[in-house]
Amino acid sequence: MKRKVTTLVAAAAAFAIALVSTACGSTAYSAGGGYGYPIATSPATRAAAAATIGVRPTSLGRVIVDSKGRTLYLFEKDTSRRSACTGQCAQYWPPLLTHGAPVAHAGVKQSLLGKIRRADGTQQVTYAGHPLYRYIGDSKPGQTNGEGSQEFGAGWDVLSSSGKKIESDG
Repeated sequence: MKRKVTTLVAAAAAFAIALVSTACGSTAYSAGGGYGYPIATSPATRAAAAATIGVRPTSLGRVIVDSKGRTLYLFEKDTSRRSACTGQCAQYWPPLLTHGAPVAHAGVKQSLLGKIRRADGTQQVTYAGHPLYRYIGDSKPGQTNGEGSQEFGAGWDVLSSSGKKIESDG
């Protein structure tokens, strides 16, 4: 009899933990240790997925960058706050995506940050109405190797913190 009560208590406790975990948010799987045990995520954890934008000095001046210090670019072919960079273009120029409202760090104007919905349903960060992209040719923070490129039918330029494009002279 004692064993049945202990088993019932353990089952009830497991059910309660599962119920609380479900109520607290979505479930993610821990990559740590490779065990694949589900871990509950809180709203604060999910909010961390919002893109953050900052400013960094480069050879072209102070430009906007992502949370890892990588230079962000505008594509002159984009119109009406819509991205014209899809498919192969987006492989070379990955769009800056966000899950939630993007966040401005020092030097960036929160009022200029926004987001658009891409054709695939993802949310892309905009600054001063320009959809933002990284360039795969920038391997280190602060590099601006994509500046002035004419790939995929239009120009690519870095942006200042005022939201204006910076064009190189070369």
